Amino acid sequence: MIYVFKTSVDTKSKLNLASELLSELLTDAQWNFDLEDCDNILRIDSETEITELFLKNTVFDCIELE
Repeated sequence: MIYVFKTSVDTKSKLNLASELLSELLTDAQWNFDLEDCDNILRIDSETEITELFLKNTVFDCIELE
């Protein structure tokens, strides 16, 4: 399933921190950021359900888009 989140990742340094976190958190999923989008989109392709609560962290904020 594809999950799409609006995020607060808007700089390269935040992207680097978020990437480290997601690499550890989402070991069985594929994900990417689109920082050219006005919502700084994070797309996750995962067989496991992904929620805002699951992604809650101190590096970035996110809101699932429907």
